[in-house]
Amino acid sequence: MIKWSIYHKKGAVNMGDSLRYYNQHAREFFDSTRDVEFTQIQDRFLGYLKPGARILDFGCGSGRDTKYFISRGYMADAVDGSVELVKIASEYTGTNVRQMFFQDLDEREAYEGIWACSSILHLTFDELADVFGKMHRALVPCGVLYTSFKYGTGEGERNGRYFTDMTEEKMEGLLKAVHGFATLEMWVTSDVRPGRDEEQWLNMILRKR
Repeated sequence: MIKWSIYHKKGAVNMGDSLRYYNQHAREFFDSTRDVEFTQIQDRFLGYLKPGARILDFGCGSGRDTKYFISRGYMADAVDGSVELVKIASEYTGTNVRQMFFQDLDEREAYEGIWACSSILHLTFDELADVFGKMHRALVPCGVLYTSFKYGTGEGERNGRYFTDMTEEKMEGLLKAVHGFATLEMWVTSDVRPGRDEEQWLNMILRKR
C-alpha cells in the first residue's frame, strides 16, 4: 500500500501526485522508456566504478538501467516509489525491485554507485538537500552519484507530475548547502526520446568526499 501520508509534510504532497501519475500510466511509461538508447551516459557513469561494483538504481522506473547494469556484470539494487512500476520492472529485469520512497533511504556505506536518473527531480527543492544527504550516507567513501534534471529554473506541477528543474548555478548552490560531494562532471544534453530533442537535461556525476 502506498503511504501517501508521508508526503503531506513540508509540501511533499507534490511527490504523492507524481506517484499517482506513474501508477496510473505505468505501462505507457514503461513502453516509452524501456528501449530508449542510453548507453553513452550509462557507460560514462560506469567508467568511474570498478567491475562488479554495487549500484543503487534510485527510482528505477521501467528497470531499463538496472537491466543494463546487471548485463554488464554489476550488482544492481532497484527501488521505485510507484507500486505499479515496481511490478513491471521486477518482471522486466528478473530481479526483486523494492517499493521505497526517496526519503526512506537509510543505508550507510552500502553502494559504490547511485544512479538517480530523471527520478529525484520530482522532489521539491527543499526536499532535495535531505535526500542528497541520505544518498551521501548510502555511498561508500569516494562513491559516485549520477543524477539528472530537466534544464531550467522552474518548479511546480506539469502534466500531473511535480518537477524541480536545474541549471548549473542552481545545482552548485544546492551542493554547497549539502556538503560532501565533489563535482566530477556536469553537462547538458538533449532528450533522447523520439520527438523530444528540443528538451534539455542537466546531467552530473558527483563523488563522495
